[in-house]
Formats: sequence, structure tokens, C-alpha cells
Amino acid sequence: MFLITLGLNHTTAPVNIRERLTFGPDIVVAALRSLCSLPDIQEAVILSTCNRTEIYVNTTSDQAGEIVQQWIGNFHGLASAEISRYLYQYRETTVVEHLLSVACGLDSLILGEPQILGQVKSAFQTAQDAGYTGKLLQRLFQHAFNTAKQVRTDTAIGDSPVSIAFAAVSLARQIFSDITQQTALLIGAGETIELATRHLRQHHIGQVIIANRTLERARDLADQFEADAISLTEIPTYLSQADIIIASTASPLPILGKGIVERALKQRRHRPIFMVDIAVPRDIEPEVAELDDVYLYTVDDLQEVIQENLRSRQEAAEQAKDIINLQVKSFTAWLKSLDAVELIQDYRTQAQDIRDEVLQKALRQLENGKPPQEVMHFLANTLTNKLLHTPSSQLRQAGSDGQQALLEAASTLFQLRQP
Repeated sequence: MFLITLGLNHTTAPVNIRERLTFGPDIVVAALRSLCSLPDIQEAVILSTCNRTEIYVNTTSDQAGEIVQQWIGNFHGLASAEISRYLYQYRETTVVEHLLSVACGLDSLILGEPQILGQVKSAFQTAQDAGYTGKLLQRLFQHAFNTAKQVRTDTAIGDSPVSIAFAAVSLARQIFSDITQQTALLIGAGETIELATRHLRQHHIGQVIIANRTLERARDLADQFEADAISLTEIPTYLSQADIIIASTASPLPILGKGIVERALKQRRHRPIFMVDIAVPRDIEPEVAELDDVYLYTVDDLQEVIQENLRSRQEAAEQAKDIINLQVKSFTAWLKSLDAVELIQDYRTQAQDIRDEVLQKALRQLENGKPPQEVMHFLANTLTNKLLHTPSSQLRQAGSDGQQALLEAASTLFQLRQP
């Protein structure tokens, strides 16, 4: 039994690589089914966000990392050599430490951001509902959730309002000194868009339009913030009104192309548009950045803005690492205990087989008319002798061979005097 994690994130791969290796909600179950059909893969969870793709597996082979790497490439139609330099791999204890750090937001683009915990929970729930998790990964992920809760409770890691959405709005406020007269078009209706809308409203944005593939979901979100709701097909009609565009959907293809933006600019008489594409794969074609009067930023471009908001979280992050270290030791101790559990089960099975054998002999003696007291003595003596025979012979051999360590271990195990 081996724990292995294979993945890439914002520190190891640029956005054009990350977007080619995502597992969208519509394909993740099929991907899990394909992954768990591989030899030696017992359990699996796939975590796929705009900033990371990670695969957690419980496997019976210590070579499974190479197998999973080959599978990732095949699944996405890429050669393993194309992606290998972007991937990291963790095993055993480092898997535990990494997952706990991810769940607590310590491995995120924005230190301590809370959205990742929800994404980890969702990834685990998807795998569990589909039947691809078992005892080991269930215990590991629950341990990660509990640790993240402790970190949020015991440290100030989440006190500062720092997120990708916050960074995007902060950058918009730098470009437009007064956003109270601006119109924002938000594409998508997920948690990031909800946060962005909240931040924009807190800074008194003039107008908000929310566009989503499902109009009902757009309306639900728009109602919370006194915004307007439209479908994605209506974007061309409203695009020229937008001074600020923030996009974050799970669409596999771009929603805004160079042509549609160019037409909107003409209608705006080339008043500038600020765009932030948070999605991976990207919602806005990279060629849009070539247009005059367009300021297009991706998640990778937000790094400088984000860094300015991290200082207050550094001390809390160090406290969080201390908690994580303790929790890694706790989980590792449980992991090691599994070997003892299997050994205990084998020992008990052996003892029960001996008991059943001797009991059957005793019952036959009773059926043949032997006095019960004589049968009881036979049962007790025979059972004791059979249970002690193998340990006794092994201890005699250990003594003959001078295996002092084994004798001392047996003394501790059976709570006897030291040899």
C-alpha cells in the first residue's frame, strides 16, 4: 500500500500548460473510472482548479507514479515527455504534508485563501460518490479537513481579505481611480465571481452585469447584489457597456474572442476595457491582449497585486505549519498502525483456528462418553500447548542464535521479565 500524489500548479507550470491538463466537472468521473482501471490503483481523487491539477492515489505499486504520469498524458492527448518537467510527485508522508498544506491554503497562489478548501472537499466528494475512495483516502481527506478547520480557528490565516477576486478588483481600482461610474461584466456564477461581485459592491461599482450559461443561476447571484443577469449568448449585446470584465467559468473553449471585443471597442469609441481572465482553460482568447485600449490580465499576472496583501498572513502561516507538522505525525502514526492491525488480525485468526480444532476434539470426546471434567482438562491443556508451541520454539531458537533484540522485544510484547 503506497500513497502517491502527482500534479502541477501555478509554481511549476504556466497557464497555457495548466489549461491543457484540467479535469472539468463534466469529465472528472470518467477520468476517475479510467484511472482506477489501471493495474495497482486502489483509490483515487482528482483535484482540478484554475491553479492546480493533482491526482491522489492509493496503490499497491511503488512505481505507480510513472504509470499515473503516462495516464495523464494519454488522457489529454499529450506525450508524457511534454509534461514531465512541469509535474511534481510526492510519496507517503510528504503526500500527507502536501494535502494538508493545500487544504489550509498554504500552497495557494494567494496565501491562506479559503476557496481551495471548498474545492478539495468537492473533489473528494465527487470521488467518494462515484465509489473511487476507500478507507485510506477517506481517512486522509477527513484529516485534511479537520486540520484546515483547526488552522482557521487557531490562527489569523484568513483574517485579511485576500483572494484572486480581491486582487482583480484591487487592480481594477488602480486602473479606474473612481469605479463608481463604471460598469462591470462578470462572466460565470461560481464562488470566485460571487466574491468579485461582493468586492465590487463594497467599493460602490456603478453597475454589475452577470452572465452565465445557466440564466437562472445568473439571476440567483444577481438578485443578491442588485445586479442584472444575462445569458452567455447575450454578451455581444452588452459587451460594449462593460468597462471591467472578470471571467471565471469552466468552459473548455474561450467565450470572448478577438473579433467580438474589437467590435465592442468600436462601439465604445475606444474607451479602454480592463479584463481579468481567472479561468483555466482561459475564457478570453490571448490574442485579445493585442488590441489597443484593452488591458488583459490572467491569474499569473495578478501575482504582484497579490504579494502586497500577503504580509499580514506570513506569521499566521508559520503557526499553521506548526499545526500541520503535528497533524502529519498524527496521521503517519495511524498509517503505520495499519501494519499492526493486519498482524493482529492474522494472529487472532490463527488462534481462532487452533481453538476451533481443539474444541471439536473435546466435543467428540464428550459425545463418546468421556467425563466432562476430564474433557475440560484436555481442552485447557491442549489449547495452552498449541498456542504456546510456536512462540516457545521461536524463542528457544532466538536464544540459541543469540538474537538478544528479539528476546527483549518478546519480553516487552508479553510483559515478562527482561531476559
